[in-house]
Amino acid sequence: MSSVDTAQVRIGRAQKRALALGVVGFLVAVILGWTASQKAGAVAWQAFVQSYIFAYVFWVAIPLGCLAILMLHHLTGGWWGLPIRRILEAGSRTLLLMGVLFIPILAGLSRLYSWARPEVVKDDVLLQHKLWYLTTRFFTLRAVIYFAIWVILASFLNRWSAEQDRTGDRRFKDRMEALAGPGLVLWGLTVTGAAIDWVMSLDPHWYSTIYGMIFMVIGCLAAMSFSVVVLSRLSDSEPLMDCVQPKRFLDIGNLMLAFVMLWTYMSFSQFLIIWSGNLRSEIPWYQQRVFGKWAPIAVTLLVLHFFVPFLLLLQRGVKRRLHVLSRVAGLLLVLTLVDIYWLLVPSYETLAPQFRLLDIFAVMGIGGVWLAAFLGQLKKLPLLPLHDPRFEGVLEHGHGD
Repeated sequence: MSSVDTAQVRIGRAQKRALALGVVGFLVAVILGWTASQKAGAVAWQAFVQSYIFAYVFWVAIPLGCLAILMLHHLTGGWWGLPIRRILEAGSRTLLLMGVLFIPILAGLSRLYSWARPEVVKDDVLLQHKLWYLTTRFFTLRAVIYFAIWVILASFLNRWSAEQDRTGDRRFKDRMEALAGPGLVLWGLTVTGAAIDWVMSLDPHWYSTIYGMIFMVIGCLAAMSFSVVVLSRLSDSEPLMDCVQPKRFLDIGNLMLAFVMLWTYMSFSQFLIIWSGNLRSEIPWYQQRVFGKWAPIAVTLLVLHFFVPFLLLLQRGVKRRLHVLSRVAGLLLVLTLVDIYWLLVPSYETLAPQFRLLDIFAVMGIGGVWLAAFLGQLKKLPLLPLHDPRFEGVLEHGHGD
């Protein structure tokens, strides 16, 4: 059995395990949600939908980040995109699936968002002023537009990449570069809209003008971390093992470091501006998250999401060793999940974190299904772009310049 066949077999086995995990996770989450519904009565399925949106926002951040980094790679070029390009492409092709998995959120709008409950809106003057934007129909329409743009961008980039592999025509490289610039602008606008709609409107009285940018960075950091973890699992397979050298991972590590610093800068800027403004409509959002029983999670994020990876990624030795870099990436991926938990869950668990089994199984359910779809897409093309003119020398001689 060749090493290529071995890689395909390994991916296939991982896909089956991921799918089994996803099915089990979904079944248990539904059972736990139904049980909670029987106890809650008037708020039937509320606990399930709350856990679902937390898990969904985390997993949708990865394919969105894959799409952004893929366009960044086409726009800038550079060796760093060669070993992870197929991973990014496979991740971006799962966005249609994430559109389907968004349906339970649409079905549970009134259980998630106070602005979707007429009895709440009629007694809230501020929400009445926002009714031109915060309506269920407009919310649904915007979600359809977001996913349509993401899927169209991913479809063109992946189609041209496959055609480039098949024909070796250099025109496809120019097409991908031409689409990447305006595509990144569209991506930024739509991700900002999605962050406002899906997450920020959980607290409809609170707002932040930097919130969308925070979620852009979260997605890119999650996608880079995920790509490094996957790459480390496949690095001993052909053709990756013949063209990957330790010094070439410096750029990938440096890009991870840049996203860590951007996440810290954006998060601290939002905190500093809101805290110094000391406005009654804005301060409670942070008071709830940085004091009391939510404070340990905030401290954990500060230490493990910034200081530890920042200090590690400053070291060349860490970035030159893929197995070490993948451990840092794994830590960042877990901390991204914690970060999203800290951003979302206090909107409905106001007093203290409630670490529910339902949250865990929701993450397992959506994650298992998404990973199975991702691995299925990863099997469809060679692990490296075979005829990209930027990397022909690398593929022929086993190293870059």
